[in-house]
Amino acid sequence: MMATTAPNPMRTKRWSLRLDLFEEGDTTKVHATLDTGDNTLEVRTTAHRNPLDPPVPEIGDEYAAGRALIDLGHRLLRAGLADAAANDRSAGA
Repeated sequence: MMATTAPNPMRTKRWSLRLDLFEEGDTTKVHATLDTGDNTLEVRTTAHRNPLDPPVPEIGDEYAAGRALIDLGHRLLRAGLADAAANDRSAGA
């Protein structure tokens, strides 16, 4: 007789992302915070307007926020890799 396992119950989590944008002259700064409930990841990024370009703050916001999201994504992937490696080591012990 083959043993059956019960299906894993569905799990729901909510992660919160906060982007705070600051304009200082030709520079847009972003402080991004990702709260997973278990951990908090934070990054700070900037975007600088080319002096030859017309001043359009929305563009600086998009560049700086995009860079922050990319940086958060990289940090999240590195955290996952580190956690997976630690889990492999503890499973083999």
